[in-house]
Amino acid sequence: MSSSNRVILITGAAHRIGATTAKTLHAVGYNIVLHYRSSSSGAEALADELNSHRENSVALVQGDLHLTERLPQIIEGAHSVWGRLDGLINNASTFYPTPLDEITEAHWDDLIGTNLKAPLFLTKAAAPYLKESQGSVVSIVDIHAERPLREHPVYSIAKAGLVMMTKSMAAELGPEIRVNAVAPGAILWPENDMDDNTKTRILDRTFLKRQGEAQNIADAVLFLLRDAHYTTGHILTVDGGRSLNS
Repeated sequence: MSSSNRVILITGAAHRIGATTAKTLHAVGYNIVLHYRSSSSGAEALADELNSHRENSVALVQGDLHLTERLPQIIEGAHSVWGRLDGLINNASTFYPTPLDEITEAHWDDLIGTNLKAPLFLTKAAAPYLKESQGSVVSIVDIHAERPLREHPVYSIAKAGLVMMTKSMAAELGPEIRVNAVAPGAILWPENDMDDNTKTRILDRTFLKRQGEAQNIADAVLFLLRDAHYTTGHILTVDGGRSLNS
């Protein structure tokens, strides 16, 4: 399956894993639609960089993933650029602690909305186009979908739901569309402060004894998108063995 002229929409693509994934897919020939909510400068800079390598190969679409009724517009906007859509990467995520005695309904709506509700309704909206192109969906989940992260119950619940969404959509959308996910471990540290002792403790629990890189996740996404022709409903864990180490 040649990636030339195929169109991939990546949510939350302006920075971090989303940006690395965009660069990786673009380098092998995909046309990319970069979604962003408020990071317009980052998204525009990335689009300019990639378009300088291959003219008219990257476009932008803006949207708030919490506005469910507007999610079809994001899909329509992505499809309208080149008249096709071959892949959806549900990368956008919200992450912060929610200790049990501090959880509010607003936390629930925010974390579930970004990490689970939006991927579901984006997938629903994209399905007709992906069926036409025999395309696929790849979502970024988390190893804490199976092994909950202390003081992050709502986030862990949301990612667990995204794992089940991946498996459910594989059943619903086959045989035309493949649906898979990548579960990162210690790849990028949270944007809020994390002390060095905590980082060391996390890395000590990996079998490879080192931190991964955003490129490791981007490579896994590329594999599931382009090369895993007989794989659907699968969660590809990229964590240096951490999830196997109790």
